[in-house]
Amino acid sequence: MPSPPRITKLTLGRYSSSLGIGESRPSLSWRFEQDDSTEKGWKQENYELSFTRNGKETTHKVDSSENVEVPWPKDEPGLKSREQVEVRVRAGGDWYSQKVEAALLDSSDWSASVIGPDIPAPANLPKRPFYLRRTFNCDSSSSARIYATALGVYEINVNGKRVGDHVMAPGWQSYNHRLHYQTYKVDNLVKGDNTIEIVVGEGWYSGRLTWMPDMRNIWGKDIGVMIQLEMEGKSVLTTDDSWEWSYGNLLSSELYDGESYDANLNPTEWRSVKIIPLLKTNLIAPEAPPIRRIEDLKPIKLITTPSGKKILDFGQNFVGWVKIKSIPKASRPNETITLRYAEVLDKGEMGMRPLRSAKVTDRIYLGEAMDEWEPKFTTHGFRYCEVSGPGSLLENYESTFIGVVIHSDMERIGDFTCSHEMVNKLHQNVVWGLRGNFVGLPTDCPQRDERLGWTGDLQAFAPTASLLYDTAGFLANWLHDLSAEQLNDNKGVVPLVVPNTLSFFGQEPLAQAVWGDVCVITPKDLYQAYGSKAILEEMWKSITTWLDKGIPRGENGLWLNPRDGFQLSDWLDPRAPPDDPGAALTDQFLVADAYLVSIHQTASIIAKILGNESESSRYAKEHSKLRSVFQEEYLTPSGRLSSDTQTAYTLAYQFGLLDDKHLKGASERLVRLVTRGDFRIATGFAGTPGILHALTEAGHLQVAYRMLQEKGCPSWLYPVTMGATTVWERWDSLLPDGSINPGEMTSFNHYALGAVANWLHTTVGGLKPLSPGYKRFQIQPRPGGTLTTASVHTITPYGRAAVSWVLKGTKLNVEFEIPPNTTAIVKLGGKEEELGSGKYSREVEYQVEKFPPDAYVTKFSQKVQVRLELDVRGKY
Repeated sequence: MPSPPRITKLTLGRYSSSLGIGESRPSLSWRFEQDDSTEKGWKQENYELSFTRNGKETTHKVDSSENVEVPWPKDEPGLKSREQVEVRVRAGGDWYSQKVEAALLDSSDWSASVIGPDIPAPANLPKRPFYLRRTFNCDSSSSARIYATALGVYEINVNGKRVGDHVMAPGWQSYNHRLHYQTYKVDNLVKGDNTIEIVVGEGWYSGRLTWMPDMRNIWGKDIGVMIQLEMEGKSVLTTDDSWEWSYGNLLSSELYDGESYDANLNPTEWRSVKIIPLLKTNLIAPEAPPIRRIEDLKPIKLITTPSGKKILDFGQNFVGWVKIKSIPKASRPNETITLRYAEVLDKGEMGMRPLRSAKVTDRIYLGEAMDEWEPKFTTHGFRYCEVSGPGSLLENYESTFIGVVIHSDMERIGDFTCSHEMVNKLHQNVVWGLRGNFVGLPTDCPQRDERLGWTGDLQAFAPTASLLYDTAGFLANWLHDLSAEQLNDNKGVVPLVVPNTLSFFGQEPLAQAVWGDVCVITPKDLYQAYGSKAILEEMWKSITTWLDKGIPRGENGLWLNPRDGFQLSDWLDPRAPPDDPGAALTDQFLVADAYLVSIHQTASIIAKILGNESESSRYAKEHSKLRSVFQEEYLTPSGRLSSDTQTAYTLAYQFGLLDDKHLKGASERLVRLVTRGDFRIATGFAGTPGILHALTEAGHLQVAYRMLQEKGCPSWLYPVTMGATTVWERWDSLLPDGSINPGEMTSFNHYALGAVANWLHTTVGGLKPLSPGYKRFQIQPRPGGTLTTASVHTITPYGRAAVSWVLKGTKLNVEFEIPPNTTAIVKLGGKEEELGSGKYSREVEYQVEKFPPDAYVTKFSQKVQVRLELDVRGKY
């Protein structure tokens, strides 16, 4: 007999852990899992919630089909600081149980102080990491917790054992507004005397940031740590002036320049600490998951360069560091091991120029032999590591050197594969690019002297990121920082980077379309991906402030366009010269105004979702007005745009700027630009996410496939042909001759242009949400190009949704899974059906157009036709 699905996960708010929940009445969400015995078409009709406190249970039964962001029951007391509650949920099947523990929910719960060295911190030099220590006595270790944060970064050890598995805690945030703290279970306390030791580094708080060599101490000069050790809810130990501090093995540990470690030094001269004033900020138990070690990589080869240097190749561009095992004893004074990191090789040597002023060097001064060493408070973006030191060190390099991969520990929820090997590699590169840049917050790049939370990059990539990983807590946390800085510090203008390191250049806030529009677009994207109405409520003031006050307007309501006006717009158009990455062919203000029209429509939709009909109507009217003004300004009656570029037509399709009378002309012009351009990319940050979607919507699916499979530069597969293992900042970061692009902005790990993976999931795979969180979604795989198979899946808030197809001749075999409590519209073989949850298979007739259609092949030379024929198997 069919059975209900199983609940397999219960989430409180957007927290990744049930330990250290930072709000009293978090919403509750649960998702399901099904197998062959599960009832098809199952829908939740009601649910039960159970709360057990101190052995007393209360239950609540609710008639509702909702399982996403279900409110905490009104008649159930909220969580109190430190409170432990067993929460259970049942929806037609068995109970699912989760133990939950609140963090410190009120500022009065804190009695600790921030402490640090009693000597002045250097003003324009890196700050040497320091050690703190204290002994304490306890009667037992039951329910022992440490609450910790820092002005800087920290690592805690109790009785010689590491506390927790976080890296670079408490992460990077908008320190003037929100300071994260962590909650740790401490299981290694002993009865009697215990010793706690803390290492503190400068981190993002006061370390060097941006490409300006002297940009330090952005939020403060003095670094320190604050912890509170409690047992059974009572304070046992806090940081105060009774602690001691000393320097130790760490000489320096910088984000950009690396770490220096001296094995001959140990903390010896212990001194009294000083109290450091805590910023006027909110202490936050973050929803964002912590940064952790995720996996280890082994070097795949040892390279000897033309100059005789020894370089380890890890086979993958990633973010983290190199750990060394079995470090020998020094054989002579001042003997060192030096590690330098780079993403690519340049004429066989380390390609250091793209790193600009970042030194990215770790150095170990040898002393007694060590079992292993790894840096504490620095990260590197690299594939290659140059090693200099004792010759014996490299004899067993495969086991001696380990590449440690780190990133914010989000749950992986989605994937894509197909029959085209290079497209698979492209998708893998997109995933690795995300991993390397989602470290604490979404950065543009992870290796050079920048690594900042650029808003435009994230705006372009967020929909793709949310298909691959559960980014709900990670991105909501970053958006909260954005809102705080926009509303409190930046005169209503959305900063270009968050946290806003650029404000310290002393310039007036610079309003920029595409970048600033993230405050409207990304909350909507998160709502679409996860069904989170809460993020729309939380960001509403940011949205309205940006639209009503932050954007400078001309008399017609569009962006103010002064004679010397500048917009980043379609940043890094491939035709822009290396020394002028903003010199896009598409009119900067056409791009800005296209986005402006669109975000008014988005704001209207959001207001309606939030039940604010008057605001919804106001923004809808403004959208209609601006759309007409845009058409008068930029669009001819035949559908030709004043900027005759791929990006312009892409945005016109993406944002619904075309009327029926424009569609034929715009479609013909877009496809002509693509085909006459040899199917190569001619879009930057604004146009790239939507170009294949636009071609598909315009009725040119095969042209989109052909563009995807192009290998000439610039194209998505060109970097793959050049050995890329991540997505690049420039389409030609590596030139065809193997040399590095001469531009200063030449990163080999930039996720923005990887937004193409969204098209792979939604069009090739055919999995597309129709309502928030995939409550209702579409299954419509659209084979094309030379692909004969593809599969895609994502873990929705309801459970796993998946599509897999095989094309043999004209027969298309499709298997798909619809998660419990959802509905899918299945479009196959010219037919449409609506199905409930379950696992299904279908076989239909499917006729693929000739690839590419004759109408386009005839426009090209024999050379191009030869290249098309060679493309059939996905490789030359």
